[in-house]
Amino acid sequence: MNLSTNLLLIIPAFLVAIGVLVTVHEFGHFWVARKLGVKVLRFSIGFGKPLWRRVSKDADKVEYVVAALPFGGYVKMLDERECEEGCEVAAHEVHRAFNRQKLWKRAAIVVAGPVANFLLAMVIYALVFMIGQNAMRPYVDVTQDSPAALAGLQSGDQVTAINGVETTSWEDMRMLLVEEYLKSPQLAINVTTQDGVSQQRTLDLQSVAMFDDEAGALDKIGLKSWLPPYDVVVETVVPNSPAAGAGLQAQDKVLSIDALKPTGARGFVEYIRAHPDQPVVLTVDRAGAMQSISVTPQISAGQSVATIGAALAPPPPDLRDKVYFTESYGLVDSLWRGAAKTWQMSALTLKLMGRMLTGEVSLKNVSGPVTIAQFAGVSAAYGLTYYLGFLAVVSVSLGVLNLLPVPMLDGGHLLYYLVEWVKGSPVSAETEAVGFRLGMVIIGGLMVLALYNDFTRLLN
Repeated sequence: MNLSTNLLLIIPAFLVAIGVLVTVHEFGHFWVARKLGVKVLRFSIGFGKPLWRRVSKDADKVEYVVAALPFGGYVKMLDERECEEGCEVAAHEVHRAFNRQKLWKRAAIVVAGPVANFLLAMVIYALVFMIGQNAMRPYVDVTQDSPAALAGLQSGDQVTAINGVETTSWEDMRMLLVEEYLKSPQLAINVTTQDGVSQQRTLDLQSVAMFDDEAGALDKIGLKSWLPPYDVVVETVVPNSPAAGAGLQAQDKVLSIDALKPTGARGFVEYIRAHPDQPVVLTVDRAGAMQSISVTPQISAGQSVATIGAALAPPPPDLRDKVYFTESYGLVDSLWRGAAKTWQMSALTLKLMGRMLTGEVSLKNVSGPVTIAQFAGVSAAYGLTYYLGFLAVVSVSLGVLNLLPVPMLDGGHLLYYLVEWVKGSPVSAETEAVGFRLGMVIIGGLMVLALYNDFTRLLN
């Protein structure tokens, strides 16, 4: 896809994601507040100038608003502390003011937003498990001289368990590797070799800085997904591309690239990407006759990697059946797995945030709206289940982030309530004001860092 096509997908995918996540979060606050008898004045999705406004017909006259800036939202409740100068809460409604509620009610209203995000993630994950998603079995391709190779893992091994926990898919294995690494850098890896022999390997990651930059954890370990070797066959050639100009044709079987035999499409593509503006020689079999073709990979406008303009045929069906499968479950099992996946993602997010404070996880991993928008577009391009999975991940992140004990966030209010519970009285207005300013500095700093990382990625 070119840049304009990408934007046509990225922008709506991002806006839908933000709209759903913010609405669910704020609805959590709204629903619990109403159930506990607190009067809600306004439910707003977004900030700034209202684009759409509606007032409910009930006695409370709740104002529902969709505003111009979509990055957040709020629920405004009746509160004597927020009453503008000269105004006064009517005597018959004082009991419905937020500040007059018991401590547990205020805490319940505040925590309801993040809880709503966790519940949304659980439902989404369960839905994905019920619909079914294409998955890869955890066969590994091992990079030479990597920690995985030193542990004795070999290309074609299927990882069956990590530290005794069973793995069924590549995604399971990827998540479990990170999760278990955070517990201990020495991992017991159970594999089944290509000969069908079950073995155990010890993967020592003590000297591996897993999160000191943006490189993926599996790249640091030396693991990629594996496919059995198969013939690389050209399926189509893009007109006016380097491949077309060099004379490459559909149905050509690539026997070698610069005298190296490709074992599959991925190796061929990686070699092409590694040689921008450098001629490479392809030896192809065309209807039984050998041909030698020189083609120069180029980085086209709107692209970030070198290509030659040729699409390759997919792996043969029998090979795909061995490696790929549809992961789907029944209702009860899906709900259980959805809850377990949400818990796993929440705990992992929190642990990585903690390691970020100690410096083990690089601040380069902090992402902002630009990166999130890109992921929204990419996941939407892959299909519904991938987009739903993206929504679940961001929903978990939003829930965890809002529970951090930072003033301005829900977790900051919960921290105030904890202090109030211990000392028997609310924190002073002066303390709240100082906390507000501190929260502004922390949130503002994170936003600047996230945007800096976003634009650095774009420039690179």
